[in-house]
Amino acid sequence: MERNKTVNIIGAGLSGLSAAITLARTGVGSNLISSLPSERAQSVLAEGGINAALDTMGQHDSPEEHYEDTMRGGCRLEAESAVRNLTQHAPEIVNELVRLGVPFHAEGGKLILRNFGGQKKKRTAYAKSSTGKIIMTALIDEARRYEAAGLIRRFPHHELVDMDVRNGMLYSVTVQDNFSKTGLSFSGPAILCTGGLNGFFEGATTGTTQNTGNAAAIAFRAGVRFSNLEMIQYHPTTAQISDKRMLISEAARGEGGRLFTVRNGARWYFMEEKYPELKNLMPRDVISREIALLKENNGCTGEVFLDMTELDRTIWDGRLSDLRAEILSYLHIDPKNTPVSVSPGIHFFMGGIQVTDRHETGIRNLYAAGEAACKYHGANRLGGNSLLGAIYGGRVAAESAANAAVPIRIEPKELPKGIDSSAAERTKLREALLSGLGVVRTPESMERAKTAVEALTQSEGCAAIDRDRALFGLAMIESALLRKESRGAHYRTDYSATDEAYRRFTLAERKEGEVCVYLAPEIQAKEDTHV
Repeated sequence: MERNKTVNIIGAGLSGLSAAITLARTGVGSNLISSLPSERAQSVLAEGGINAALDTMGQHDSPEEHYEDTMRGGCRLEAESAVRNLTQHAPEIVNELVRLGVPFHAEGGKLILRNFGGQKKKRTAYAKSSTGKIIMTALIDEARRYEAAGLIRRFPHHELVDMDVRNGMLYSVTVQDNFSKTGLSFSGPAILCTGGLNGFFEGATTGTTQNTGNAAAIAFRAGVRFSNLEMIQYHPTTAQISDKRMLISEAARGEGGRLFTVRNGARWYFMEEKYPELKNLMPRDVISREIALLKENNGCTGEVFLDMTELDRTIWDGRLSDLRAEILSYLHIDPKNTPVSVSPGIHFFMGGIQVTDRHETGIRNLYAAGEAACKYHGANRLGGNSLLGAIYGGRVAAESAANAAVPIRIEPKELPKGIDSSAAERTKLREALLSGLGVVRTPESMERAKTAVEALTQSEGCAAIDRDRALFGLAMIESALLRKESRGAHYRTDYSATDEAYRRFTLAERKEGEVCVYLAPEIQAKEDTHV
């Protein structure tokens, strides 16, 4: 079976939908391949909002200020050109979402923007605290128009199990139908929109438990280069529920929620005392680190609470009603009356597949976007930039991939052996990675983690995918050991200062079965290219 001028897209979340819609608008078809339907993608879980310098709040905001906040929040660990492109296109993207029917909070026809962490101006458009779900609904509806026209063809309940890369070029991807357990091969170019690495940290992340991280391990095996794998964002306000961390959205602090601990028997609003300008809206890495280090403060209990009891009723009814419902449902307390106990949980992966400003990987015919790619967020992502980066990145990747679009062959394919991961092996890897890649990292904890992960790469009788996952995990640990400084989400007790000599990407790739981790040249202001 062949289709004219088509691109394969792996993943049907926000970046995947954005890519498919962009291709369709130019007459190029796509095969939208995903393990879950779009309605259950990770993007649905995004709560707080999407950033754009629309300047509807009379603060004289601009894309230049959005750019500067993003660069500063990410500790300037990104090419300036990429972030400028993102922030310049942000107003257009949000206005397009409005045109597609996204009901952002508005009054008198004007979008109401809220404060978000690490930003000095109100620039976060939102739909209560379910922004991701509502944006996804709008894009799903838009995609259906092109599905009806035959330009988008969906392959739900299919997951990536292999990539045919030879001589630096992608020839095909192999996927498994999770219902029939049969394989299909899709020839031609592909965009990886497979999300973050939540599956390497099962139970410790706010992300969906269905996001296994296997796609990253498979791409790594195929020779795809990754960047900044040590940069793991811990969201400061999460709570443990049955099999994951529940996110207490940054929107709560944007609307006036306050963090405190108990010190010497009294409430101590530590962020307000230590950071009087942005207070509880400092970047996430700063707040998470302050929480983690509270145990070293004499007289502190160490437990941290988010106090939302002073928020106005109109805020609860109009802006945070769904957040309150979630807290009532999962934690069985009413945040209107009782402070919520919170602690940091893994929330986002700034590191991922290395891509250029055009979202090209180092493999011809292969592109990446969204959280699967390392782009825009540097050493620490600002809240509200993930939805923006996913939509914009999907669009740019599609524009690049359209030039490589060809008739696609879809054929039955025998599946490779060892594609089923073991729960026991996943647990061992998770525990090792968590021990070395916490909010605060010591040389001892990282070295112990490295030893444990190296042992997993040599496990006898384990499935091929589990060995691939262990090798990818080793790349994460070795990236952290290689960066001998503290920057953003990467904080080392033995190198607690930021060192401009390390304002460079860590790069990781697999060569002849071995993990190779090294530093890239210094970041350039102009368009980012591969080393």
